[in-house]
Amino acid sequence: MLALIQSSPLLLGTALLLLDLVLWQLLPAQRRAWRIGARLVIFLLFSAVLLAAGMSPLQPAAETDDVARNLLATVLTIAWWLIGARTVTVVFGLLLVARGSHGGRLLQDVVGALIFLAAVVAAAAYVLQLPVKGLLATSGVMAIVIGLALQSTLSDVFSGIVLNTTRPYQIGDSISIDGTEGKVVDIDWRATRLITGSGSLAVIPNSLAAKARLLNHSRPADRHGVAISVVVPAKVRPRRVFDALEKALQGTSALLASPEPKVTVKAATLESVEYEASAFVADMARKTEVRNQLFDLAHRHLEANGVMWNLDLARPARSRQRELLDEVRVFRSLSGEERDALSQRMTAVEYLADQVILGVGDNSDHLLVIGSGVIQASVRNGERLVEAGRMGPGEVLGIEGLVDQDDSLAEFRTLTSCLLYRIEKDQVRSCLEQRGEVKSALTKLQRFRQMSRESLLLQKPPEVKKGGFLSWLHK
Repeated sequence: MLALIQSSPLLLGTALLLLDLVLWQLLPAQRRAWRIGARLVIFLLFSAVLLAAGMSPLQPAAETDDVARNLLATVLTIAWWLIGARTVTVVFGLLLVARGSHGGRLLQDVVGALIFLAAVVAAAAYVLQLPVKGLLATSGVMAIVIGLALQSTLSDVFSGIVLNTTRPYQIGDSISIDGTEGKVVDIDWRATRLITGSGSLAVIPNSLAAKARLLNHSRPADRHGVAISVVVPAKVRPRRVFDALEKALQGTSALLASPEPKVTVKAATLESVEYEASAFVADMARKTEVRNQLFDLAHRHLEANGVMWNLDLARPARSRQRELLDEVRVFRSLSGEERDALSQRMTAVEYLADQVILGVGDNSDHLLVIGSGVIQASVRNGERLVEAGRMGPGEVLGIEGLVDQDDSLAEFRTLTSCLLYRIEKDQVRSCLEQRGEVKSALTKLQRFRQMSRESLLLQKPPEVKKGGFLSWLHK
């Protein structure tokens, strides 16, 4: 092997360079470690060939009468510096990928450029014997001129390096930069690219992103704020608004218990007061859904507390029972006169917090309409109760026995103080006989609740992964 190297080192070195190019193209990009490993092995073999043949990258090629051979030797020694720079660059990039640093692409490019620049200067000094000091002085002057001309671009480049090193955001995060909100899709040399909520592409220079006020809505990953604001006439007592909004926050189980949801006064004038209800959710994808749900709950609970908007003074005042019947879907098919008659037979009943209204297996003699407050519905899963949902004003319970003879499959417990209205089931049955739409609505409601119960019980609990010392023992 040594004799082959000494007899035709230039041919063997050229063959290794061609092999490096071929393997880099043939190996798939997904096999990044294989490609870099092959390049590293070939570089080491190439170095061994040069040294065994008596050629050193630190010295110019030996003078010979064969001009072509001398030129090829010079090319190979220069290639050693360039391939070495490329090998170091790709190994450095592999280390960044192993650390999970997507934002390190800019750092990799800059370091790679510096390594190549150093390799070119070293090749010029050692192989070509050029006056490097003069070259560096000239290049320094050119760098100053180019730096002044490209001051804005260089500011974006170095700001991008700082952003990707400190990593205040990364690709996939939802952020807000100086009022522009969107999802990060790319971070390059010059700018950060966002996809806004309207589907537009926003390009923000890195220098602006580094200086601007930045909000990262994706961090921390397990806690995301959601808030709603409502404006209420100033004549409404704040305590009534606080009570309604606190019940609205309790009306959904999607909110985290810690940090605790809260209601505050955001602004006040002589005509109106703006209130804000804020809380946190665990999944950012549900922020819009939960926010819309909170608006609906706030409207229902404010109405239940007597806070009305756009009140029609020309319309005769109606009782709370009559207003509720307009909201209950089951009775929407009834005429106005039928709702008036039914509302007069509704009896108000008050419940304290944490009080069972209807237990599992019970069969109430009344249909109950929630006037105010929050009620928790739980189903039995083995020996324990699992929350299935929460109910608020305008929803009904106790529908068992109207369309079939089944007992209640859920427990209904008050989370807050509640006001409910009872309707005798005999009166509801007369509505079922006269109105087929009411029976159809009750059947759909009961079927929906049964399907929700079955779906909840079929859900598997999340797998708890072992960690630390227990994980080591398990392995």
